[in-house]
Amino acid sequence: MSAAALKARLADPRFLLAPGVADPLTALIAAEAGHQALFLSGAGLSFAQFARPDLGFHGLADLAESTRRITSRCALPLIVDADTGFGNALNVADTVARLEATGAAAIVLEDQTAPKRCGHLAGKSVIPLPEAAGKIAAAVAARRATLIIARTDALAVEGLEPALTRARAYAAAGADLIFVEAPLHRATLSTIATLPAPLVVNMVEAGPPTLSAADVAALGFRIALFPVMALRAQVAAARAALAHLHAAGTPAAAPVPLAPFADLNSLTGLDSLLADADRFKGTS
Repeated sequence: MSAAALKARLADPRFLLAPGVADPLTALIAAEAGHQALFLSGAGLSFAQFARPDLGFHGLADLAESTRRITSRCALPLIVDADTGFGNALNVADTVARLEATGAAAIVLEDQTAPKRCGHLAGKSVIPLPEAAGKIAAAVAARRATLIIARTDALAVEGLEPALTRARAYAAAGADLIFVEAPLHRATLSTIATLPAPLVVNMVEAGPPTLSAADVAALGFRIALFPVMALRAQVAAARAALAHLHAAGTPAAAPVPLAPFADLNSLTGLDSLLADADRFKGTS
């Protein structure tokens, strides 16, 4: 689905939840559940595709291919985490063009130094503000329609006021939405919510702060990202099921529900594909 569709959805006053998906199958499950937007996070991609922590192990080609795979199978608008943009302002422009070509409806760009790390890990650092604002301006100049979400990690590094200064500078550089990463307290979220721009919040399930989507919506945020909830559920379920298989030698009486094989075929479109095969059978 295009960036225009995401813009139209954001014009709706209703709050938007964007669960994290790291593969097309999870994207289809999220769509089936009724979600209206998705988030491909750097952490989710690194965990699911590389079995690595979120320390910058994947590159632009990996991210673009994952974006293409998800958008080719699911029509929901996909918000894509492009980390630092994979380099300087020129690299950022290339990143935006390539991700837009693979179907990204919005692209998140952050101001960490390279190599970056998960926004909820200690030891982060940020690039100088003029350089960071220039990278956002380069992203805005390069995009055709894709929304640009400017993220600052300065809160944990420099404090709240410098983070707010950066957020305002990124909005002035043309960012469509602003994302101040890793607030630890509700009072901090309330202060961030006073920024004169549409706001994104990262709802890392382990917290802090442990607020509901309704709580942050009431503060004035427009989008809540739940980057790894589905992946955490998948890991817990797979760990329990496979431990049971190892111990019992059978999937019978597994400690977690197992989706029927027919559900996998239905979710991935088997019936329509077989219908196409019959329809085109014998054509030259």
